[in-house]
Amino acid sequence: MAKVSVIWVGLLLVFGLAAMGEAASEKYKDPKQPINIRIRDLMNRMTLAEKIGQMVQLERANATPEIMKDFSIATAEDWINMVNEFQKGSLSSRLGIPMIYGIDAVHGHNNVYNATIFPHNVGLGATRDPELVKRIGAATAIEVRATGISYAFAPCIAVCRDPRWGRCYESYSEDPNIVRAMTEIIPGLQGEIPANSRKGVPYVNGKDKVAACAKHFVGDGGTTNGINENNTVIDRHGLLSIHMPAYYSSIIKGVATVMVSYSSWNGKKMHANHELVTGFLKNTLQFRGFVISDWQGIDRITSPPHANYTYSVQAGVQAGIDMVMLPFNHTEFIDILTNLVESNVIPMSRIDDAVRRILRVKFSMGLFENPLADLSFVDQLGSQAHRDLAREAVRKSLVLLKNGDEADAPLLPLPKKANKILVAGTHAHDLGYQCGGWTITWQGLSGNNHTTGTTILSAISAAVDPSTEIVFTENPDAEFVKSNNFSYAVVVIGEPPYAETAGDSLNLTISEPGPSTITNVCSGVKCVVVVISGRPVVIQPYLSSIHALVAAWLPGTEGQGVTDVLFGDYGFTGKLPRTWFKTVDQLPMNSGDPHYDPLFPIGFGLTTQPIVASY
Repeated sequence: MAKVSVIWVGLLLVFGLAAMGEAASEKYKDPKQPINIRIRDLMNRMTLAEKIGQMVQLERANATPEIMKDFSIATAEDWINMVNEFQKGSLSSRLGIPMIYGIDAVHGHNNVYNATIFPHNVGLGATRDPELVKRIGAATAIEVRATGISYAFAPCIAVCRDPRWGRCYESYSEDPNIVRAMTEIIPGLQGEIPANSRKGVPYVNGKDKVAACAKHFVGDGGTTNGINENNTVIDRHGLLSIHMPAYYSSIIKGVATVMVSYSSWNGKKMHANHELVTGFLKNTLQFRGFVISDWQGIDRITSPPHANYTYSVQAGVQAGIDMVMLPFNHTEFIDILTNLVESNVIPMSRIDDAVRRILRVKFSMGLFENPLADLSFVDQLGSQAHRDLAREAVRKSLVLLKNGDEADAPLLPLPKKANKILVAGTHAHDLGYQCGGWTITWQGLSGNNHTTGTTILSAISAAVDPSTEIVFTENPDAEFVKSNNFSYAVVVIGEPPYAETAGDSLNLTISEPGPSTITNVCSGVKCVVVVISGRPVVIQPYLSSIHALVAAWLPGTEGQGVTDVLFGDYGFTGKLPRTWFKTVDQLPMNSGDPHYDPLFPIGFGLTTQPIVASY
């Protein structure tokens, strides 16, 4: 989706747009009162303008330009000061209702310099380890809180059914059971829900936890040809059995919010789908948190977007959307919605339902008692403990697809002590490529200057014996490889960073010089090829020349997790979270399909045993 400026991506905040003044200290300010009593007391005091203000989510850049004009994103303290300045504005309103500030923390606190960047969801799906994902959720929550933020737009629980989709790496798997198991990240982010909690009631426990957001409701991973924001054509049984199960689990685990998908279901835009948003999510599943639109989501109800905005506001709010992301036009939205309510087109009961849900989340988070952030967790941002956790996740996510031919001895694990080794490929020494999209900026970046971490080349240098000579060249020619008498080579190639529609691909090929590097290197020396990608890519044409093949997905900042397994400190254990196709002509192709004929099936993954050091 188009962004006003990539530096603002995901930095959205909720302001209670209200008149200035003071409010009497009554029940809604008393933490000893039950939440429902506090909600009722506060809503009885609110004007229509104040209620609609709660439904508005602003882009950070549009909140208070005076605060932003000299602001430079740097340390955790800088972030805290910025968020607190926004919060003080909300607290000075007539009723003092705190805002909730949200950020896209989709693989760690990925917008912030020096944060721990974990593997993207496709890699976590390869681990088959819900407990690991829960620990990652807890670490992410603390790092988000370290910058004064209390709401993460995560997890994405899409079930990607076609790797041509540019968001496929945000999906844990093509298998709804794997995606459902990975919703354990929610109690990691929010805290473990009490045993006696009512189903569907949001739960966020403590200052070290954040409100989570299950997204994108529903069917975003099933669009035709994997086209982003497109149409998912499937019957109701298929929708409920493939794309809905993770929402059942998320709601049982107390998820605070649900984000609606840009996509359509059988031609009906999800942002205007009352049957599913209100009828199924809120009524059947008894979800009691709030439903939030995606970025400019209601604009896109019409084609072209914003063509009939009054209709879009009416359709989106009446569908059951409680909070609306408005990066550019909050005053237009407020004016239109106010008019629709005052003219009885949208009933006041719908506004009250939205505000009740928003306040329920804010009260459950403790925002009324602790609205301002402090420096308690600043030392947790990019902490060594979190980097160690990310390193563990990387090594568990790697999938070994080939390890020598049947007649040959396995190439992996590699010996640490060798005369001279070659490291090649565009992705061997590029932290931006290693992290992928949604890292520092929306689309991601190339290079090593945008955040801190360890590239795979640096990890190799640290892993091998000091006597081993390492030669690094991105794309050596065949003669260079043959003439240097290398013991072995590690080739690291893959996709460049991308996000959303920019990642949609009909061919799924590795761009040059990746294929040339494979050919030049693997024709002259024993080679292991490490693929850095958000999804399966075309690899069959090169497979016969590759001696060992590793799917490393988008591993994040901790490249040592790759070398931990390449050199045998740990064994390979990862299993494919999705089908690896032979040719794109087979797509979509998922486990259980009648025409299922993959290069590697879902669940495939060779194993190795760790090398036991001798002393």
